[in-house]
Amino acid sequence: MANSEIIGAGQDTARPAPKIKTLNLYSGIGGNRKLWTNCEVIAVELDPKIAAVYQSFFPQDIVIVGDAHQYLLEHYSEFDFIWSSPPCQSHSKMMKATRHKVAKYVDMSLYQEILFLQHFFKGFFVVENVKPYYDFLIVPSRSLGRHCFWSNFTISDFTPPVFEGRFITAGTVAETKLLKKWLGLEYAGNMYYGTNHCPGQILRNCVHPELGLHLWSEMQRSPVLGEESPAQNTMEICHTAPNSTKRKGGLILCHTLHSNNA
Repeated sequence: MANSEIIGAGQDTARPAPKIKTLNLYSGIGGNRKLWTNCEVIAVELDPKIAAVYQSFFPQDIVIVGDAHQYLLEHYSEFDFIWSSPPCQSHSKMMKATRHKVAKYVDMSLYQEILFLQHFFKGFFVVENVKPYYDFLIVPSRSLGRHCFWSNFTISDFTPPVFEGRFITAGTVAETKLLKKWLGLEYAGNMYYGTNHCPGQILRNCVHPELGLHLWSEMQRSPVLGEESPAQNTMEICHTAPNSTKRKGGLILCHTLHSNNA
């Protein structure tokens, strides 16, 4: 899975290593994915507007509009590497720091996916989230900056780039432009998550590309988990959405998938 070359016996030319079949769940606009190379990526994002921006950044990826949690359950065995960033809002320390009276259950899909991948997935995986307001129910493999990572490979220490300005509350037009520039992901206008009125939220949710690259590189340096990666035992994997699908602007809309992240 490393970025190496495979040289056939008696041949003078080299051919590139097989691309890593990658699933990028809750993809957002793709901060974590920006610097990945030698990969075939399927991204799953619930919001069509956000998915369209991701597709504009990564036209070579397949982008599916649907429920990432359900897609993982149905397609996990088709991939070499899975990255999942379940919604962080219900875990964030901001849940208790906000001036608004907000009380809600913790979204347990985070821990469901960690346990599922630990016990059923044969490839490499990363589950990413924020440092929570409660004690960890499952201790992460590594915490870097504001992010926590659960993985089945070693993640070395790394200092993520620091945003020069107010990060948590960044939401003005000027601050949003700075966030876009900081991430290297610039798009026209503003976008919002659901009823959220802060245009910086989508950008603050991103894993910085350099941090995403660090984990990608760590995964590639890791020893192979088995003699054969889960997707390498077939000539071609047909990555399709469930039965009822249609395409719109290059995106695959999954009408049989229902969000449980509301």
